[in-house]
Amino acid sequence: MQLLWSKFSPVFRRFLISYLVILMIPQIAGYASYRASIEAARSSSIENSLKSLSLGKEIIERNLLQVEAFTRQLAVNPDLQNLIAGPKPHDLYNVYGMNRMQRSLSMYSSTNDYLSHFFIHIPNYNAIITPRTVYYRPEHYYAANQLDGMSFEQWHDQILKQPHLNEIIPLRKYKREILGTVLADVPAITFLQSLPLNSFNKPQATIGVMIDQDQMASLTQNIVDQYGGWTLVTDAEGQIIFSLGIEQAEAEQMAQIHRREGNTGETELNVQNVQPGNDGRLLISIQSSQNGWNYMAGIPEKALMTKADQIKQVTLVFTLATIALGLLFGLFLAYRNSAPVYRLLASFREQITDSPGRRGNEYDFLASHINNLIANNDSLKNAMNEQIPLLRDGFIKRLLTGEVYTSLELEVISSQAHISLHSSKGLAGLVKVNGYANPDSEETIHELGVARLLIKQVLTEWNAQLLITDWGTDQIAFACPLDENSLNEAIGRCEKELNTLMEVIYREHRISTTIGTGAAYEVWNDAGRSFDEAKQALDYAIHMGTDHLVRFEDTMKENEMYYYPIESEQRLLNTIKVGEPEEAIRILEQLFLRNLEERELSYEMTQQFIMELKGTFLKLDEPKFKLDASLLEEYKSRVTSIQMTETITSLRAKFKQLTEDICGDFQRRRAGAHADTVSEMICFIQHNYGDANLTIYRIAEHMSKSEKFISQLFKEHTGENLSDYVERVRIDAASNLLHSTGQTIDEIAEATGYNSAHSFRRAFKRVRGISPSVFRKMDVHSG
Repeated sequence: MQLLWSKFSPVFRRFLISYLVILMIPQIAGYASYRASIEAARSSSIENSLKSLSLGKEIIERNLLQVEAFTRQLAVNPDLQNLIAGPKPHDLYNVYGMNRMQRSLSMYSSTNDYLSHFFIHIPNYNAIITPRTVYYRPEHYYAANQLDGMSFEQWHDQILKQPHLNEIIPLRKYKREILGTVLADVPAITFLQSLPLNSFNKPQATIGVMIDQDQMASLTQNIVDQYGGWTLVTDAEGQIIFSLGIEQAEAEQMAQIHRREGNTGETELNVQNVQPGNDGRLLISIQSSQNGWNYMAGIPEKALMTKADQIKQVTLVFTLATIALGLLFGLFLAYRNSAPVYRLLASFREQITDSPGRRGNEYDFLASHINNLIANNDSLKNAMNEQIPLLRDGFIKRLLTGEVYTSLELEVISSQAHISLHSSKGLAGLVKVNGYANPDSEETIHELGVARLLIKQVLTEWNAQLLITDWGTDQIAFACPLDENSLNEAIGRCEKELNTLMEVIYREHRISTTIGTGAAYEVWNDAGRSFDEAKQALDYAIHMGTDHLVRFEDTMKENEMYYYPIESEQRLLNTIKVGEPEEAIRILEQLFLRNLEERELSYEMTQQFIMELKGTFLKLDEPKFKLDASLLEEYKSRVTSIQMTETITSLRAKFKQLTEDICGDFQRRRAGAHADTVSEMICFIQHNYGDANLTIYRIAEHMSKSEKFISQLFKEHTGENLSDYVERVRIDAASNLLHSTGQTIDEIAEATGYNSAHSFRRAFKRVRGISPSVFRKMDVHSG
């Protein structure tokens, strides 16, 4: 055996020993767990019995409360009020009023099993109304519904004439008409209530509800079926309400015992009591706080220990089976888990040369080289983190060049670049390092790099929220957020502090700089315009040989050329393409403001600017805009019809209207495409609602779009959540099946895409407000 054991590899032996130790630990604890399981099984059985008894109690009390609620509803029923309180009409029996009341009562019997047999006595007409018919003489009703041990006269005096307030007559047999003239003895309790509710003398009407013993006893049937025990319910006076699985004599004896205990005050309301009996049974009792009823159950202790015996047998079988199978699995897993380790070792050793004859510990060998892999991985991670500044620079450059067109795009890109945009207002600028006319040599480029680094450090220390990026070898671009409410004051303070920073940079680092700033922007999409102006201001400053801050406003009146940079044209075309009329009109108004209000252009330059603007709109015939031929011809005709001799007001209005119309066309085309998408989604749901795997993910996969996109699109077009619509389609289909077929609830649940009847019932009640079974009964009754 030792020779055989030595043939296995060390890694295999370590794995196998570990598995065997792990296998033995639960076996050692098995005996203790077995003993605990016996007691737990006994306690679990008692607890389950208590839960079953308590659940039956709660359902019975809830149904009784519904019976009380039923009487309160009848107390305010206008038809009943007319019958019991109003004067008699010329019709002595008031057939119409009685029949109308009887039809309204027929609906109540379908909502609660406890309301399947009830009557209303109306002394005003000496008539009795039931859910099925109207008895114009109480004798006729009593002949078909006799109460055991009570003559008609007694029944008439004690039930119909006496006032009652939520009164319950203990269990008695009464004659119930089954088929025609066939009568059957049915044990039941009788709930009595006089109307009006506060009547203390002669009642104007009496409501009687007969609740069958079987309807209440069925709620505790589980205890009898599962354990072979019995259940017994008595009222506060010890009268038997119902019993199940117990002889009548024994039931009366138990009722007497608990009646005596109640008289001595030994029991408390809502207290669960478990005590051993004399016949080898455990006696469980719960007394209701609602009506004082006592719910009792007797369970044989042998039945409670059945689970414990099963646990004992199962534990023994599983213990032996676990040892045998555990040994086999230990061998298998030891081999399977040691083999990859050896393959991994072989892969490492193919690339790494060890000292001859030296193997060492396999895990130490792997750990040392895996540490190297982790170190390399950390290096790779650091390299990826180093790309964040590149993403940041790229975002700032796109922002300053006006390549960000929508707020959603701005939010997504800034998040990827780890940039937090606190304010939409700001000022764009450009800083130039003076003194380097031809930065061609390597030494000059290096000096400029150091200078830019120092300048960016000073700017960052001044304002940590400043967005800064290099712009060429000797320039630095920036966007300065302005948080103050007064924009003019914030601009003035910013320009003043920038002038101070230029002095600090020169004093501390001997670097001469020139700064050009554009006009402030109030939305991020306008930052590109502000930066274009900053470039013009800097060009003007370089041309004039100044070494201080130059604002774009200082250069406008001296510039005889019109203002229409290529970046503004590109932003205008792109915003029109995406159907953003507000942004496109804002850019258009900005161009008119810069050229026709803030500048003093000659007539020729003004005409040249209008010509450039018309040329921009004529570019809409490019293939990338994909306009319809008829619309394209219409827009081109409208552009060419704009005359240079028109007034500025007229030109502005025409270009504005043209922009709104073109953007509206793009929006309509996009909305049409979205409407087609929603229609396709609805069609797909209508054909596949019976598939239990029909989820938002499945719909998105079919549409080849993201879940978030289709959910938002469906909500925008229909005003309804996509998941709610799927559920509504399924419930509508289920309602049709409940109405037109005899399929079971389980079959309908499966046919409409629900994994279980329970989930289907919950969904149906959530949508329709009632359960499927009640819906089917109501539908059948109305039919």
